[in-house]
Amino acid sequence: MKVYSFLRGGIRYTDATVPPRDSSITAFLPGLSVIPLVQHIGSKANPVVTVGDRVGEGMLIGRGQGLGSANIHATVPGRVVRTVSWKMAEGLTNNALVIKLDGGFEKLGKHEEIFPWQSLSPFELQRIIAEYGIVEMEGSGRPVSDMLYSLRSARDPVTLVVRCVFDDPWLAADYVLLRERMKAVAEGSRIAARAGRMGRIVLVFSRGEKDLGNKLMDCMAGAELPVSLVYTRSRYPQRNRRELELVLRRFTRKEGIELGMILALGPATLAAIHDAVKLKKPILDRYVAVGGSAIKKPQVMKVRIGTRVGEIFAECGGFVDQPRRIGSGSPLLGRTMVDLDEPVIKTSFAIFAFLSGQIGGSARTRCTGCGECRVVCPVGLDPEALYKYMNGSDSRDGRAGRAAECHGCGCCEVVCPSRLPLSTTIIRSALQGN
Repeated sequence: MKVYSFLRGGIRYTDATVPPRDSSITAFLPGLSVIPLVQHIGSKANPVVTVGDRVGEGMLIGRGQGLGSANIHATVPGRVVRTVSWKMAEGLTNNALVIKLDGGFEKLGKHEEIFPWQSLSPFELQRIIAEYGIVEMEGSGRPVSDMLYSLRSARDPVTLVVRCVFDDPWLAADYVLLRERMKAVAEGSRIAARAGRMGRIVLVFSRGEKDLGNKLMDCMAGAELPVSLVYTRSRYPQRNRRELELVLRRFTRKEGIELGMILALGPATLAAIHDAVKLKKPILDRYVAVGGSAIKKPQVMKVRIGTRVGEIFAECGGFVDQPRRIGSGSPLLGRTMVDLDEPVIKTSFAIFAFLSGQIGGSARTRCTGCGECRVVCPVGLDPEALYKYMNGSDSRDGRAGRAAECHGCGCCEVVCPSRLPLSTTIIRSALQGN
C-alpha cells in the first residue's frame, strides 16, 4: 500500500480530551431552538417568517440572498417566539429566530420516502442542493450549489475528492458519521459527482483507516465513474487544500491519471447532499464532537441544529471546573464562543471547553527564538519573523512579502512555548494588507 504525504513541516496532533470515536448518542430535543440566519460565509438569509408564526420541521424560514448565502430551515416544529442577536467573538453580529418546540414532527421517527435521482440532470440536482441549503459542513460554510456552479465553465476534467483524512482528533464526529452512515456518504458522492459533471471520484483516507477505506470503496461498487482509493499519512495539516493537492498530484504522476480541477468534500457534507436529493430533507441535525478538559463526559452526539451549547454540555455531565475557553470547531482553528446560549449550526463539527493549560489557555510570554515555528511550517515560512514584523517589533522591510502564503493551519501556534498567536496575527495582517 503506497502512502503519500506532503514533504515539509506539519505536526502530530493528539488530544486526550477528545471524545471516543466508537459510536454516537442522540441529544435531547431542545425546548427552545435558536436558528441563526447566518450559517454560511455570505450575507444573512432573509427571514420569511415572523414572531408568532407556526413552523413545521424542515420548513423554509430564511431565504439565501446571493452568492455565499444559503437557505435556512426550521429544525423542529413549533412557534417563532422572538428574534435575538448577539456579538460573536470576532465582533460580528448574528441574528436568529427562536422557535419554541410544539406540534408533530414530519421527519423524525417517520418512514422516509425515497426519491430517485439517477434520471435528474446536473442542473436539477444543483437546484435541489441549493433549495435545501446544503453547505460545506466541515469548512467555511460555503454553499455547495455555489461550488458546483463554479465548475460549469471548467475546461479541464473535474474530480470529486472524498476527504476522509483524520489528521485532527477533533474530527471525531466526521469519523463516527462515516462509520454509521457510510452508504449515505457513498451515494452522496455519486450525486455530487453527477451534479458537478465530474469525471472521477477519489477517496482519500488516512493510512490508519485502511479497513474504513476498503469498506467505502466497496460501497462505491456500481458507480458510474471510475473510483480510486488513496492513502495519506495523518500528519496535520494533511487535509488542508494545499497539502491535499500536493499528495494527489504525486498520486496522479505515479498512476498516470489526470485529475484536472479538484472539488474536495467531507463525509458530513456528502451525507447532507444524499439527504437533500434522495430524502428531500434539509440539514436538521449534525454529528458533533463534544469534549475538552473541562467536560465531565466527552462524547460524539447527534444534535439538532439550533440546540444551545450550554444544553449540550449539560448532557455531557457539565463542567468539572470553570472553563477557561469555550469554542466551536477544532481548537487549532476554531471560533471562540462568548455565550453558552450560542447554538450549534451547520458547520459545528466540534464544541469544546478547556481548563487553563490546554491549547489556547496558557499565558503568553516573550518569544524565545527557539525556531520551532519554522520547523513545523508546511509552507516554509518564518512565522517568528513575520509575527515580529506585523507587531512592529522588527522594522526590516520585506517581511510581509510571503504572509499571503500562510493558510492559517496553526501548527506554529501549537508548538510555540510562548503561546504567541503567530498564524492568527499573520493571517489577520495579510487580510488587512499590512
